[in-house]
Order: sequence, then structure tokens, then C-alpha cells
Amino acid sequence: MAELALRFYEELNDFLPPEKKKRQFVHPIDRKASVKDVIESLGVPHTEVELILVNGRSVDFHYHVKDRDEISVYPVFESFNIRPLLRLRDKPLRELRFVADSNLGKLSQYLRLLGFDCLYRNDYADAEVAEISLQQHRVVLTRDRRLLQRKIITHGYFIRSDQPKQQVKEVLERFDLYNDTAPFTRCVNCNGLLLEVDKDDIIDRLEPLTRQHYDDFKICRDCGQIFWPGSHYERANKLLEEFIPNSD
Repeated sequence: MAELALRFYEELNDFLPPEKKKRQFVHPIDRKASVKDVIESLGVPHTEVELILVNGRSVDFHYHVKDRDEISVYPVFESFNIRPLLRLRDKPLRELRFVADSNLGKLSQYLRLLGFDCLYRNDYADAEVAEISLQQHRVVLTRDRRLLQRKIITHGYFIRSDQPKQQVKEVLERFDLYNDTAPFTRCVNCNGLLLEVDKDDIIDRLEPLTRQHYDDFKICRDCGQIFWPGSHYERANKLLEEFIPNSD
């Protein structure tokens, strides 16, 4: 029987029971295991982890724990430079391309409204989300810890809130995306890019009142849906004001 001394930092404590939060605790282990196995056995998805120190030395997920190891586990760093230390993955965790699981439809629409590339379908299976993440180098967004524990997923984030608007704020803060928003550049329905289109080219698709009152149009290059600054635009702007302070 080996005993490990562990401490998890910052938001990684969200996954721990109260008696283990924000403190060092002893964890017994009766088998050979990697530090990744130990971390996930405690309920913390490996995708949430950016740095592991064992006895003050940086290690990767494959490190095999030993009796009396002191293990410190850290989340993603947004402002602290840890490049001199060993990273756990070839590329940084922060990416601007997402894939959301089947329970995060409204979040995906809001992210698209803000201009972020976010794939979503309400019939995505977990295995499909994991494969998309691997093949397209996308960050998985989910409220399912088990999904994030799949080995092929290296980039992911566990959404804490169950309220879509709060979920958006979580993602913006977690990945420091406030300066990367580009509202009204993606289709909220299919994720395709929006392109400016001449009114004359689509006039046969417009209702009479729309033809009369509007001149500026965009079209989704993927699904062909047409957008213009009507009442939906005003509602979208009110949403943007909630998500981005002082947004225009």
C-alpha cells in the first residue's frame, strides 16, 4: 500500500469533495498507476490539467506514482508563463475552435453569435464528439466528466453552470476570449461563415417588406440562410451586451 500526498489548485477543486478542496490530503493506492490514473480516479478530467509537479519536478501523465510522492496539480494558466516547465500536451489547451456535446445546443448558438467556430448536433454520441475533437483539433465543451476522461481527448472543458448565458461567460473567461469575439460573422444555426451579399442577387428570396426596408444582407456560405438587421438583430445585440461589457 502506497500513500500519496496530493493537492489540487484553483478550479480543479470544483471536482473534489469538500474535505479535499484547497488542501493537501493523503490518498492511498494499492496498485501500480500513472499519475493520470490517480487524478481521474479522484474525479478530475485530465483535459482540465495543464501542469503536474511531483516532489517539485514537472512530470507528464505517464509518470508512475511512488510511495510518499507529493503531487501538485494545476489547471490552465492564462497569465502565468510556465513555458520553462514541461507541458502535458504538444499544443496549448487554449483553442478558438470548439465542439459541444448534445446537451449544449443553446451555448453553441451563443458562441456562434459571438463569432466562434463551434460544431454541434443534438444527436452527437460521445464517441463522435471525441473523434471530432481528435481529428479537427477542437476543444470539447461538455457537462459530462466521463466524456472528458476518454483518452483521445486532449483539449476539453467541463462546463460548470447549467444556465446557457452563464455558460457563455464561463467559456469567455476560461479561455480569455473577450478580445477575440467577432459578432455576426457565423450562422447561429449551422456554424457556417456569413458573407456579404448584394441585394439584387437574393431579391427573389426576400419578402416584400424586407425588400422595401432593408438593403444590407449576409448569407451563410454553408446553409444559404439570409440575414439582415431586422428585429432579430436588435435582440442579438441585447444578448451581446450581456456577454461582452461595453459591446457595440
